[in-house]
Amino acid sequence: MKNVLVTGGAGFVGSNLVRILVSEYGCNVTVIDDLFTGNLDNIRKFDIEFVHASIVSQDLLARHMKGKDTVFHLAARNIIASIEDPLADLETNVKGTFYVFEQAMKCDVERVVYTSTSSIYGNSRHMPVCEDECPGFLNFYSCSKYAGEAYAQTFNECHGLPVAVVRYSNVFGYNQHPQNPYSGVVGKFIEWALKNEPLMVHGDGAQTRDFTFVDDACKATILAALSSKAVGEIYNIGTGLETSVLDLAQHILQITGSSSPIQHQDKRIIDNIRRRVLNIEKARRHLRYTPNWTLRKGLEATVEWYEQTSRSS
Repeated sequence: MKNVLVTGGAGFVGSNLVRILVSEYGCNVTVIDDLFTGNLDNIRKFDIEFVHASIVSQDLLARHMKGKDTVFHLAARNIIASIEDPLADLETNVKGTFYVFEQAMKCDVERVVYTSTSSIYGNSRHMPVCEDECPGFLNFYSCSKYAGEAYAQTFNECHGLPVAVVRYSNVFGYNQHPQNPYSGVVGKFIEWALKNEPLMVHGDGAQTRDFTFVDDACKATILAALSSKAVGEIYNIGTGLETSVLDLAQHILQITGSSSPIQHQDKRIIDNIRRRVLNIEKARRHLRYTPNWTLRKGLEATVEWYEQTSRSS
């Protein structure tokens, strides 16, 4: 893991992955990002190569894949953007992923890690959800990300591409800018709380999620690149703990000392999963992955980052 390519490396999770790869592993990192949701400020301070481009450019991928030993594939249209433009979702999340795997195979990359999502489970019948749970596609994003998993398996089986898949669950933390229209709920809640504005909860707030701090998600992703057991495997990356959106809001109000009220509004089209909590035992066994951040500790660190960012802007 010396010469590394990170697609989507200027985005929320990608930029944190770049930070850890550079600061803790001393990797030579190249980032490809079209900045659709990414932010160049997230990675500006790192000594890396940045390529402003889309992964659907095969020639560009071929040039920048050459000489890389490890590829982390995070570039994707997210869930909201996918609903807004399903064809762009197909182009990036499916065709782009195919191109990444194809060029990695041609360049004899030693390991590819594909980042997928727990959204592919839909409304699971069993909790916590294991990796072998049947998928349930409630939006175009989950469909396209699962298609990427299928291509990962096919390239591994048919061409011996050493690829591993990690399924994230509701990652939050540094660089999740609330000004970004695609920001997650944690970023929005913190921004509203710091401004003493109402925290807007879609639905009754009893819906649950497995909130995962970004450093834990990144460390698990790196472990999937390093473990000999990970090739051809899929791993849930979460905490194994279930938290309601209302409880999340209360944590943030307590940490910030905010007087913000909680207000309820109608559910959105993406608010169709009632419960989510992941079984992470496979990642524990194969990768020796253990979450180091509690929800409270992660929220405190994230609030501190938001406050520092606000003061410097």
